[in-house]
Amino acid sequence: MIGPNSRRKSKYDPRSAPGAGGARTSAMIASLDSEGRDTVAAPFGQALIELAKTREDIVGLSADLSKYTDMHVFANAHPDRFYQMGMAEQLLMSAAAGMAREGFTPFATTYAVFASRRAYDFICMAIAEENLPVKIVCALPGLTTGYGPSHQATEDLAIMRGMPNLTVIDPCDAVETAQATHAIADHPGPAYMRLLRGKVPDVLGEYGYEFEIGKAKVIRDGTDVLFVSSGFMTMRTLDAATALARDGISCAVLHSPTIKPLDEATIAREAARGGRLVVTAENHSITGGLGEAVAGALMRRGIHVPFRQVALPDEFLDAGALPTLHDQYGLSVGAITQRVKSWL
Repeated sequence: MIGPNSRRKSKYDPRSAPGAGGARTSAMIASLDSEGRDTVAAPFGQALIELAKTREDIVGLSADLSKYTDMHVFANAHPDRFYQMGMAEQLLMSAAAGMAREGFTPFATTYAVFASRRAYDFICMAIAEENLPVKIVCALPGLTTGYGPSHQATEDLAIMRGMPNLTVIDPCDAVETAQATHAIADHPGPAYMRLLRGKVPDVLGEYGYEFEIGKAKVIRDGTDVLFVSSGFMTMRTLDAATALARDGISCAVLHSPTIKPLDEATIAREAARGGRLVVTAENHSITGGLGEAVAGALMRRGIHVPFRQVALPDEFLDAGALPTLHDQYGLSVGAITQRVKSWL
């Protein structure tokens, strides 16, 4: 188990990157609320710059959204290795596939709605079927914007985890985003990674966490509830666990950033231990994401435990301010703690 006193040097730490504190991102798309935590600016862009120092195969592409996916940080540092493809996501994916065939490792960025909905067939046929090392990194996953259904990718994990050969990653914070960027660059096949952009909170750094593709890790132990979470919902479950502890409810947090391949062995082991209520928490529709993946894994292994889901409803969501929407749809710390109490 990882603990807050087990801090150690990560393989790559975006907080120590040259110029990390001075990176600028557009205010058009609000960054995730840091909730009083330290933040790192543009950890994905900074990690890509770090990779490019030693790897000439690294290139970046964007579909007219470089400012809003932190790709502009890389583009400013390596303009000769950045390709602006315009508002044409299908072309973006096809070009990335072609570059991968020529020996490059392309990082293609856009919004998650555009990659999962608009360019799905191009990703499937040009990239995944050929098992090419294209890394698709997408901003605005789930409910991380108040712009409404046209920008809210609430079903992207369900869509992408059904695609053969595709590794699917949902990082929690700045440290994990940077580490996962390095990891998928080394991964031989294609990957889809959700992106928290702008000023991203630093949460897992204090736990000495290190990302590994396909591995879920216990961040906090507990005896009454086991949270299995991904993405920024791990921030929320850690805060909810602290709040619930004040009421005598002991909660463990198992962070599962790799949605596919899912770490079924670790999840099954933790779920089978101690008769705890298992609660999955995800920034995604209740349909087809982490919750149903975990439920399927447990059922296949014959593990029958009390099970609940914290997730977005199977509907198109409202537009509005993110804190209000997170309360409305059950993703806030307060909403999580209330629901866990009711379930217990």
